[in-house]
Amino acid sequence: MQTSFTLAQLADPQVAEADKILRACVHCGFCTATCPTYVLDGNELDSPRGRIYLIKDMLEHDRPASAEVALHIDRCLSCLACMTTCPSGVHYMHLVDQARAHIERTYRRPFGERFMRDVLAKLLPYPGRFRLALMAALAAKPFAPMLKALGATRLAAMLNLAPTHPPGWPLAPQTAPAVGPRHGRVILLAGCVNDLLSPEINAATIRVLTRHGVDVVVAQGAGCCGSLVHHMGRDGEALDQARANIDAWLAVPGADAIVINASGCGTTVKDYGFMLRTDPAYAKRAARVSSLAKDVCEYLAGLPLEPDGKAAGRAVAYHSACSLQHGQRVTRQPKEILGKLGFAVKDIPEGHLCCGSAGTYNILQPALANRLRERKVGTIERLRPDVIAAGNIGCITQLAAGTEIPVVHTVELIDWATGGPCPPRLRDERS
Repeated sequence: MQTSFTLAQLADPQVAEADKILRACVHCGFCTATCPTYVLDGNELDSPRGRIYLIKDMLEHDRPASAEVALHIDRCLSCLACMTTCPSGVHYMHLVDQARAHIERTYRRPFGERFMRDVLAKLLPYPGRFRLALMAALAAKPFAPMLKALGATRLAAMLNLAPTHPPGWPLAPQTAPAVGPRHGRVILLAGCVNDLLSPEINAATIRVLTRHGVDVVVAQGAGCCGSLVHHMGRDGEALDQARANIDAWLAVPGADAIVINASGCGTTVKDYGFMLRTDPAYAKRAARVSSLAKDVCEYLAGLPLEPDGKAAGRAVAYHSACSLQHGQRVTRQPKEILGKLGFAVKDIPEGHLCCGSAGTYNILQPALANRLRERKVGTIERLRPDVIAAGNIGCITQLAAGTEIPVVHTVELIDWATGGPCPPRLRDERS
């Protein structure tokens, strides 16, 4: 694709990166076939190719974002299926991230949108605040249909996604020692929502790692990875959160890896090196952290996991989270581990298409998110699995709201099949 940035514009590292990405695009359109929003509606402006043209025009002319540009960029899930499909290696993720930051700086959204985004940015990354919000949501959940009827669709979507049980508590900084001979030492990103929505995920992660000879450290001072605000274009907040994590994690001596069990967080942490590449104080340290980051299944694939027979051919529909399969390109290890442990793993048709979670997307774009969930759940239910496994809390929450089939994290099944307790959702189903 031909571009026409001026030399003065190209002196900005961000613009220079955008120029490089845009020039890689040959506008072949292969990306449209795997873009969830284009598959739903067939609107060219809701495809990666269409969005690239909108971004190019906006950045080249250095103009404020328009309502139309904001609309179509907001509809992008950042599922990154287009990057997997693209034959030219267009790094769409970095381009759309830059567009979102430009929109945040130059476009004034309607009051309702600004308010909802501010609420999400001030609540979700902070477990203490978010826990209070979840307690309030538990009481307000019965009013979701009324709010939807009154037109408060985003607030209704938030309540529908809220759990029906009291929230858990944030995981405290700690070191869980290895059981038996020590084979490794890792830092666990506890996450900002995992322990509130599904505390069993971190508990299973710690159990399976320590049971196989790995020390697990939850570092003092670590918090949200920054992805929630990063995808809303709030780069200043996202980079502050990234720097806090880098400081906390690099203060832990002797770590072999930073293990992450929320794949959306993993994609962002693996990108810290790029995000902070122009920060002289953090560039090298951020690159170091990114090199240590591993999805939990990436790390477990290197351990000698032995089944104890509990899986016994139980049928698992493995939902590969977009951030895992497209963002991190981790596709083989989760299914191989589950199969090795005795589960009958079923691939989901149209597995490349997003379920509609995408961080805060299912709150900010509930209509599109619900259509994507219905499509995804329909393909899964036709497989008739005993359980659905996914590697991201967002996908788990999204899918669980649309099906009666138990939805659990992949690491919960791995823990159960190697000597741990039955996952609570499976236990409830069996009872």
